[in-house]
Amino acid sequence: MSQKSIILLVVIFILIVVGMFTFAYLKKSELTVEPDSSLGQPIDEDVVPYPEVTRIDAKHFFIDGVHTVVGEIIMPTPCDLLESETVVMESFPEQVVIDFSVINTAEMCSQVVTAQRFLAEFSASSEATIRARFMGRDVELNLIPAAEGETPDSFELYIKG
Repeated sequence: MSQKSIILLVVIFILIVVGMFTFAYLKKSELTVEPDSSLGQPIDEDVVPYPEVTRIDAKHFFIDGVHTVVGEIIMPTPCDLLESETVVMESFPEQVVIDFSVINTAEMCSQVVTAQRFLAEFSASSEATIRARFMGRDVELNLIPAAEGETPDSFELYIKG
């Protein structure tokens, strides 16, 4: 081998070794996490209850000045009982908020997905805007108009998503 070839091989070898160390250093600096000064103390994160509930599908009836909204929400256990309360704000057209909350007093409950039905009634004009809150946070409310001749008593919800 000539002297030029040996020098070229040594330079390439040194460049490869330097590149490996540089790559390792960069990867290590990406993974380095600064130690938390509050170690041993609980982390105060906002935990969102029932994060899977982001949209509520419901059937909307408007009969003789009374709005009736009926539907169901899928809950993770049969012990999760659904409550709804309506708040009609005085404006024209009225703004209505349906507040949903969950009550679960059971200490132990089987993890069986269960549909919980709800019914919310309120008096307002036909132009009222309706929105929903679930456990204090705004969620999408998908209102399906009732068919001709349907009543809230004969409610069956078949929604394909």
